[in-house]
Amino acid sequence: MDTPSRLAAHLVLDLVAVCLLTFAIYYPRHRRRDLVPACLALNAGLFTVVAALAAVSGKGGAVLGFGMFGVLSIVRLRSDAVQQEEVAYYFTTLVLGLVCALPHLGFSLKAALSAVLLLVVWAADSPRLMAGSRRSVVTLDAVHGDPAALRADLARRLGEPLRWTVMEVDYVRDLTVVDVRYRVPMRLAAPAWESV
Repeated sequence: MDTPSRLAAHLVLDLVAVCLLTFAIYYPRHRRRDLVPACLALNAGLFTVVAALAAVSGKGGAVLGFGMFGVLSIVRLRSDAVQQEEVAYYFTTLVLGLVCALPHLGFSLKAALSAVLLLVVWAADSPRLMAGSRRSVVTLDAVHGDPAALRADLARRLGEPLRWTVMEVDYVRDLTVVDVRYRVPMRLAAPAWESV
């Protein structure tokens, strides 16, 4: 069982790590204010529950914490409001809370694991990594029966299409909805404001 001073140190580590993740990496890159309190609350909530259960029941708290991690992630991933790149931040906030609250890990190991998590997310979501690749859901004002014509239309509007999926075709209104991954020209790939 953790002493109060040791638990406080682990809580400070957790809060510093999740604040770095949220305010130094996530928010400057994605600017979604609505997910900031959600990430912070999930992290603090998971830390609190795992630490409390570990204090009451020893190792059983960690097992229950892992179970809560699974349940929370399944429930949250059913929401369409979170983009796929933001799922990485969501999971990282959960993992930070869980790792920092585990009672039998030393402070230095928790700090090292937290640093690795932050570094991986920082690098994987870097605007410079695959800067020319984009994804959009596009509604076209035409129905293309020929894949080559669809490709040419997407290339004219967006850039070189890498992969696309036709999500909806409406012959009455003459519309096609396409989920497309494309490569923009290099001169447009990295806007000056994306410096984080």
